[in-house]
Amino acid sequence: MYEGLLAETVRVRGHSGDQIDAYLARPLGGGPYPGVVLIHHMPGWDEASKEMARKFAYHGYVCIAPNLHYREGPGSHDDVTAAVRAAGGVPDARCVGDVEGSIGYLQSLPYYSGKVGAIGFCSGGRQTYMVACKIPELDAAVDCWGGRVIMSPEDLSERQPAAPIDMTASMGCPLLGLFGRDDLAPSPEEVAQTEEVLKQHNKTYEFHMYDGAGHGFFAVDRPGYRPEQATDGWRKVFAWFDKYLR
Repeated sequence: MYEGLLAETVRVRGHSGDQIDAYLARPLGGGPYPGVVLIHHMPGWDEASKEMARKFAYHGYVCIAPNLHYREGPGSHDDVTAAVRAAGGVPDARCVGDVEGSIGYLQSLPYYSGKVGAIGFCSGGRQTYMVACKIPELDAAVDCWGGRVIMSPEDLSERQPAAPIDMTASMGCPLLGLFGRDDLAPSPEEVAQTEEVLKQHNKTYEFHMYDGAGHGFFAVDRPGYRPEQATDGWRKVFAWFDKYLR
């Protein structure tokens, strides 16, 4: 069977109508293909995030990864990320708007099936939990080691005025969570607390805690990469999306 991919930068209309960059990767062919919105980690809209978008395309998904740090540019990748960190992270409302805009872009494509999931890593995992509660169009979500789902009052800010855990009652799609037992943000205790809240609200979810893994264990370019755990994690990601998006 012929295999081909197309990957390119596109422009989408995000929060408040802003035009932002997004990376789109898709299989060549007429489809229809389900969609995935990939929410990058705090280090930004980087090579690793785009590689993962192409991985989804290889597996038969149209993947779009919006640049949530677009407005802090232009500039070097490191400078833009530093500016976002210094400002207190991406504003939650802006993130929701940019993900909604990315879904809107998918809906304009003739080869899109109409089913869409979201996946996020690190801060993007927190944001995935949040958009699963805020965007009813989502059919499935995957939180990869998202910290600050549970937030103390002193953690709240103008940019992040509410803890995602407090939004759980509104979660409208099944949630998969992947975590490392050696992680500190989120810690295993925080993951257990999140699980209890999901149970209280009768949400469809599945959490997996990996021994011998810490934060970001999918990252092949970092010392924390754990190939055995990452390989199993990716299998679970695709099984989850195949179940709810195919």
